[in-house]
Parts: sequence; structure tokens; C-alpha cells
Amino acid sequence: MRRARIGRPGLIGTAARTAVIAGTATAVSGAVAGSMQKSAQQKAAAQQAAAEAQPAQPAAPTEVEAAPVAEVPAETQAIQSTDDQLAQLQKLGELYQSGVLSAEEFAAMKAKILQ
Repeated sequence: MRRARIGRPGLIGTAARTAVIAGTATAVSGAVAGSMQKSAQQKAAAQQAAAEAQPAQPAAPTEVEAAPVAEVPAETQAIQSTDDQLAQLQKLGELYQSGVLSAEEFAAMKAKILQ
């Protein structure tokens, strides 16, 4: 007579448990993917219906619809030019520190940037 095992399951029991877990995970994964695909199809159909329901808009805006082109305020231009000058001065300083530019060249280019 065989004795029943007490403790951990044997090789067949472990393989069976693994198969059940893998089968369940596959079934759940397939169900989730199917529901996501179904909801995506419904959203696409709703967007298409909404697009078809809206009247066609003209390709070119009329004079009334066209937004006027605003000039960039002088203050904004000054800030941008200051930022550009600072960037140029930093690059110039790096060139001078690395020895590429002499003191005279550095001074001349610095004066040119600041004008």
C-alpha cells in the first residue's frame, strides 16, 4: 500500500499547478485585450460619426475669421537679444579661456557683440 505524501507536491502536481496558472493568465489576457480592442473600435466609430455630423469647414479662413498678426513687443525683442548676447559672450569667454583667442581679439569681439 502507498502512503500519501505530506508536505510539498510532487513533480506532476507542480506541473499541473503551473499549467492552470498559465491557462488562467492567458484567458484573462485575451479577455482584457478583446475588451480594449472593442472599446477602441467604439471610440473610433463615435469620432467618425461626430466628424461626419459636423459641417465641412472652408479651407481658407475669411477676412473676418483671420486673426491679425501681432508684432512682437519691443520688450520681448530686447529680452531675446539680451539672451542671445549672453550666449555669445559665454561662448566667447570659453574660447578665450581655452586659449583660442588672444586678449585683443577677445576685447574686439566683445565690443562688437555689446553694440
